[in-house]
Amino acid sequence: MTSERTISSDVKTTQVDRRSVMKLTSAGLAIAAAGSLGQTAEAQTQSPTASWDKTFPRSNKVDHRKVTFKNRYGITLSGDLYLPKTRGDSRLAALAVGGPFGAVKEQSSGLYAQTMAERGFVALAFDGSFTGESGGEPRNVASPDINTEDFSAAVDFLGLQPMVDRERIGVIGICGWGGMALNAVAVDKRVKAVVASTMYDMTRVMSKGYNDSITPDQRTKVLEQLSRQRWEDAAKSTPAYQPPYNDLKGGEAQFMIDYHDYYRTKRGYHPRAVNSGNSWTQTTPLSFMNMPILTYIREIAPRPVLFVHGERAHSRYFAETAYAAAAEPKELLIIPGASHVDLYDRTDVIPFDKLASFFSRHLVA
Repeated sequence: MTSERTISSDVKTTQVDRRSVMKLTSAGLAIAAAGSLGQTAEAQTQSPTASWDKTFPRSNKVDHRKVTFKNRYGITLSGDLYLPKTRGDSRLAALAVGGPFGAVKEQSSGLYAQTMAERGFVALAFDGSFTGESGGEPRNVASPDINTEDFSAAVDFLGLQPMVDRERIGVIGICGWGGMALNAVAVDKRVKAVVASTMYDMTRVMSKGYNDSITPDQRTKVLEQLSRQRWEDAAKSTPAYQPPYNDLKGGEAQFMIDYHDYYRTKRGYHPRAVNSGNSWTQTTPLSFMNMPILTYIREIAPRPVLFVHGERAHSRYFAETAYAAAAEPKELLIIPGASHVDLYDRTDVIPFDKLASFFSRHLVA
């Protein structure tokens, strides 16, 4: 497969002011943590619910069931398994779907999974460790290592299902979990194809800021404050949390307004999502600032990678950089006029037919 660009990438990278960076759900973690030491919040482990509490309507073309499985660290993960209602007796190709960063499986990843199941795939959307209905303490902490492992644990689970052909498993990572997906597939050779949709490289943005704008001195100051926050947390035997995410105070950049429009309104709000007015622990950025996850992206080859991103997305440069670093076969699909958040839930914008054809072509026996 040859490299493909849908439109020219010569679009000026969005510039984000420091105030907006401090507020952003994902990328502002380091700065926000450094500026809000001592704040606490309560986050509780969630028990799986049997009711349909998704942000999208249930499909009558798909069977749905709640599942649990453990990752390599012994953390129990919670997932929603979607299966085509008409599936016959033959084993099917399967997809593990995760993201966005700070979201839950009842949001974007579940929509992707259900829609791909309508197209004939077994699809598993899951909550990452320490979030949503998955286990792990403390709550609402993220890790580039453990969250990468979560994808491989999902592949473990899928490969044990009697309706799944374990030699035909793919991965979809959305937003910050797009980077996690690429990192997982680089080392997990069981996965035959991967899609990164509207991706972030969380380790890059936390360690360097948007457009790599954080200076070495700023980075050092953030790490000094986060390091000292560890003493505060240890003394209290509980972590401090950052302020609620995606609250608007006025004057935010458009992409911040877009995040609010998804996570804090009826469109995409879910009470278990970190991004829906909850928050990460203050020290969450530490491991992200010290561990670049896309170092070995070229080792995904010869398995194919499809990057999907919006033309107007502030995050577009993440996909373009990752695309340039990846080896063939690779493809970059830029969606005209689309923003970052449009690829969370806009079914008229997300190229599901393209995703289905990509996996059908590459997940072959």
